[in-house]
Amino acid sequence: MAGERATPAPAYAHCQALVRERDPDRYYASLFAPAEKRPHLFALYAFSTEVARVRDAVSNPMPGEIRLQWWRDAIEGTARGDALANPVAAALNDTVTRFRLPRAALLDLIDARVFDLYDDPMPSTGDLEGYLGETSSALIRLASLILADGEDPGGAEAAGHAGLAFGVIGLLRALPWHARQGQVYVPRDILERHGVTREDIVLGRGGPGFRAALGEMRDLARSHRARLHDLGGTIPRPIAPAFLPVALLPGYLAEMERPGYDPFATIVDRPGWRKLITLWRAARRGF
Repeated sequence: MAGERATPAPAYAHCQALVRERDPDRYYASLFAPAEKRPHLFALYAFSTEVARVRDAVSNPMPGEIRLQWWRDAIEGTARGDALANPVAAALNDTVTRFRLPRAALLDLIDARVFDLYDDPMPSTGDLEGYLGETSSALIRLASLILADGEDPGGAEAAGHAGLAFGVIGLLRALPWHARQGQVYVPRDILERHGVTREDIVLGRGGPGFRAALGEMRDLARSHRARLHDLGGTIPRPIAPAFLPVALLPGYLAEMERPGYDPFATIVDRPGWRKLITLWRAARRGF
């Protein structure tokens, strides 16, 4: 992914619109970053959404693998044709160059997303944490580098826990879509502890065991959020906007634990204005 950007403004505007539509939590959090850094955060997050939605755009894993390979080639600068004609690739290229972002982290994120193309269940809690570490946690770390002008700002361990907490809750929020597609992100070891099978999830069968498995997933998110809280002092204030989406988790957890919550049908979300108030309060506290 090399070369000078020809028309950066339209490319960045495209990324902003994409993130606002597909990843509103990170979009709102980015509004608390310095104005000159926001376009680059949007470029990073737009890339993440494009890669995350590859499965939705293909009919079987093979074209998905080809699309992910295109992104690998674009990042490495070996894509055939004009990769920078893609506005997300163009904006990401400029951001990577400007802030000296590690391309290896972007490639690892793509490799982790190969799992999304198949219907294999997540093998274990450790595998889930590895998957989220290379996707959700990596985004926080890369956003931190942007906010720190490409210098190492510290906070790497905090980014790891923040990404795991945010990622687990994100997967639980997306469970209605994943179940319909035959995808299972609840780790097999958790399912087995509670007597739940993959078929129970993809067929929409609930029950006490399934509710207990989801409770264990929420506890996993809480444990990482608690560890993040312990590490709060290691997060320099300039990079706090990269961590801000985690401030939305208590609201999501509360929704998931209300009576009548149906994990197969309930879309857990909050109005944009409430998210902005929550993020504003967190930003004022310095996260």
